[in-house]
Amino acid sequence: MLDLIWLVPALPLAGFLVNLLFGRLLGEPKSGIVAALAVAGSFAVTAGIFFDLLSRSEHDRSHVDVLFSWMPVGSLKVDLAFLADPLSITMALFVTGIGALIHLYAIGYMHGDPKFSKFFLYLNLFVFSMLMLVLGENLLVTFLGWEGVGTCSYFLISFWHTRESAATAGKKAFVTNRVGDWGVMMAMFLAFGAAGTLSYSGINHAAEEGIISGVTATAIGLMLFIGAAGKSAQLPLYIWLPDAMEGPTPVSALIHAATMVTAGVFLMTRVNPVLEVAYDWAPTLIAIVGVATALFAATIAVAQTDIKKVLAYSTVSQLGFMFLAVGSGAYVAAIFHMVTHAFFKALLFLGSGSVIHGMHHEQDMRKMGALRALMPVTAITFIVGWLAIAGVPPFAGFWSKDEILLFAFAKSPVLYVAGMAAALLTAYYMTRQVIMVFFGEARWNDHSEENGAHGDFKPHESPIVMLIPLVVLAGLSMVGGAMQLPFSKDLHFLEKWLHPVVEFGEADIKGTWAYDNKYVLLGIAIVVALAGIALSVAVYAKKKIAAVEPVLLANGWHYDSTISRFMGGPGRKAFDAVAWADRTIVDGAVNGVGRVVQSAGGTLRRGQTGAVRNYAAFIGVAVVALLVWFFLRGVVL
Repeated sequence: MLDLIWLVPALPLAGFLVNLLFGRLLGEPKSGIVAALAVAGSFAVTAGIFFDLLSRSEHDRSHVDVLFSWMPVGSLKVDLAFLADPLSITMALFVTGIGALIHLYAIGYMHGDPKFSKFFLYLNLFVFSMLMLVLGENLLVTFLGWEGVGTCSYFLISFWHTRESAATAGKKAFVTNRVGDWGVMMAMFLAFGAAGTLSYSGINHAAEEGIISGVTATAIGLMLFIGAAGKSAQLPLYIWLPDAMEGPTPVSALIHAATMVTAGVFLMTRVNPVLEVAYDWAPTLIAIVGVATALFAATIAVAQTDIKKVLAYSTVSQLGFMFLAVGSGAYVAAIFHMVTHAFFKALLFLGSGSVIHGMHHEQDMRKMGALRALMPVTAITFIVGWLAIAGVPPFAGFWSKDEILLFAFAKSPVLYVAGMAAALLTAYYMTRQVIMVFFGEARWNDHSEENGAHGDFKPHESPIVMLIPLVVLAGLSMVGGAMQLPFSKDLHFLEKWLHPVVEFGEADIKGTWAYDNKYVLLGIAIVVALAGIALSVAVYAKKKIAAVEPVLLANGWHYDSTISRFMGGPGRKAFDAVAWADRTIVDGAVNGVGRVVQSAGGTLRRGQTGAVRNYAAFIGVAVVALLVWFFLRGVVL
């Protein structure tokens, strides 16, 4: 099966080409079925590769498939090659698996859209790009996929581009990600300069053998972190992700759960040996940015009223937990939370899409309520996702988040406290969302005319094609934690699977207070989650405590608006000044040299008369001048 790894990205690419050439002819729903089958086939191949690797010994679980030599230039040799190892196959499994479920869901969600086939064309291209990113054997192949998902995110977020907000959101995502891309390019330049290769195996081996110095490793790690902060929406580059909600809900689920936003965490885990040999303050900085992002986004989520905006800020917060894990040396925990997050966040986004579909495209939670009776499957599955993200055992999110906090405590109790505060807020705002949408009084009757129903408005359950993915993801959100339970080393299945990849960089916390008292921390995590839920119930269900939703938080601490004002004011003037300097000074110097050469050429051209006698006279004068020079030189010597 390992020799068939090229099929994993090839099948979504084939689906893209089929829809590109015949999408309009196929129409609805055939174009969507073709796209879904392409990704499902990719998942089947990935599963076969997984079992092939699983049957091998731990240190034989790495296979490189070289398609061709892509860029042989001097000492730089880059192959278009795919790497199948535990990390890349873990990523490919949930990218294709959850991607297939989202494609299936989208067939029902996008029903009746005039650009139905184009939507699935973009989805297939997006999945292809993400698979190139995670399967790339070297940084340049990864960067090809990295740019691909950035471009596809622009297409998908601004899919309904006739809405100005959607068009703006797409451009915002594209431009913000370009800032992060600069960091990845700088890291590639530094890595090639230090290790002479862009291959992950070569770079990591150079780090392990001490060929890359601490200074260079720190620079490479931080440059990659800049790229990761852009793609995975960390402070200060998170601003594109909440606006990405302007795209159709399947896009939100695909981008926010299993694909694009996880790319940064994957990249940092892939180069964990580089971070290990970097200066100690570099991973600490990553952990601080991660936990700050987790707490910052959680405070904003508590005051949002758009059902998808709550989940968007939740995604930013959960990604912060993953970077807290990376900075704490808990790479297994980071991937563990990435996988469980893919389960429950895809479930929550698709569940929110089901609610929006049943509410005739209404997204304001203040106009919902009491939907559990009218949308029972959506309600039950959404509640499973809520319990998972809130950190209630035995649901998947509890186990992964607890492992991150365990390593965070071992690194610094301050990081742990900040992470626990973010966890408390997560349980609080997610409970708030569930109560406002599915419980309490039915408020949609009060807004029937606003929803275009003219008095006969009634929410309804979604079609079966949209409910099947919800049920599957709910099941995964319940049992997903079983891959890495804390009670015994025999239950650390994910750790054993990823061990060859993270062996060098994974932190050893044995003997620390946190490790020796991990069950105490486990109990604290349960109490904190239940406290957040209880507080939210008291505020929004029992009405015993007044809700605190300040405008400051609803507006995201005015962070986004401040950046917009700066970019439109002083920033615009600064950019205009740079453009003037480029146009006047840089281009002026180049153009000035050109004009001097042109003028000198024009002057010399006057001597080119075409008359032979003139040329003969010039030659005679030159010969005489040379004779005089030689004569004078001989006299002097």
